[in-house]
Amino acid sequence: MRDLPKVELHLHIEGAAPPAFIRDLAARKGVDLRGIFTADGRYRFRDFWQFLEVYEAATSVLKTPEDYHALTRAVLAESASHGVVYTEAFLSPDFCGGGDVGAWTEYLAAIREAADEAERRDGIVMRGIVTAVRHFGPDQARRTALCAAETAGDWLVGYGIGGDEKKGHLGDFRWSFDLAREAGLRITAHAGEWGGPESVREALDDIGVERIGHGVRAAEDPALVERLAAEGVVLEVCPGSNIALGLYPDWSLHPIRALREAGVKVTISTDDPPFFGTDMTREYERLAAAFGWTEADFMDLARTAAEAAFCTPETRKAVLDRLERQ
Repeated sequence: MRDLPKVELHLHIEGAAPPAFIRDLAARKGVDLRGIFTADGRYRFRDFWQFLEVYEAATSVLKTPEDYHALTRAVLAESASHGVVYTEAFLSPDFCGGGDVGAWTEYLAAIREAADEAERRDGIVMRGIVTAVRHFGPDQARRTALCAAETAGDWLVGYGIGGDEKKGHLGDFRWSFDLAREAGLRITAHAGEWGGPESVREALDDIGVERIGHGVRAAEDPALVERLAAEGVVLEVCPGSNIALGLYPDWSLHPIRALREAGVKVTISTDDPPFFGTDMTREYERLAAAFGWTEADFMDLARTAAEAAFCTPETRKAVLDRLERQ
């Protein structure tokens, strides 16, 4: 499973930071973060909402473009070691310069430089999706969207929103999504995780998304499942994340197979892998054990992800060619 070429569409760059990386950086900067780690060095949290707090605490030591350069190198090296050939990572100007366009541009340059180095060294291709943080509110999302619009292009390819799905309504963020879309960015949004099926409908009706981050709670509404299949909306499914956070009690009870069999386009991602004790190899292995999926199934899922990627047609063709060479 490790050697199969993989495409990942849902990865938070800070959430992919190895705990040792954050611990070492905090020690060098004299920041005491011991409370966010377990005795054996893993991230410590009890539920989704404490996870958000721990995530932001860990991110607090990432203060400079150089920090993000080093982080990007570490994250992409880990992804490449699990066969990932293409990844789209969520990047937040809220953490990279506080939403200031000038500062964000410097952070983005550092991230891109690290990504270029990783492509040359490890063969992994990265593209960025600017992501607003929902619980920071619509006004801050406007600043995030302005950063995204100013730096949109062949490398920064999308705009989305994460955070606490229970805060406000997606329609409150319509201005930001409209600005991003006008700048040529493709649109995704976290929904259908903690917000339930209704949040998926909000993403479709109020924002007009092409992809949905998670989206698995749609399985509770047959009519919504039919709509997703009919409209070809792609779900960025992160099974290990869902199970680690208690959304489902067991891999065999996760709805990804039912959604796929109903004709919904599903893909596989890790979300925030070190937080949830996962990686792309583990995702594949656990899904194979739960559902009997074979190499052919996983190659089909990877092709679905490549077709749904927000990159240029030229990059997509190159990724598909790598998959076909398997």
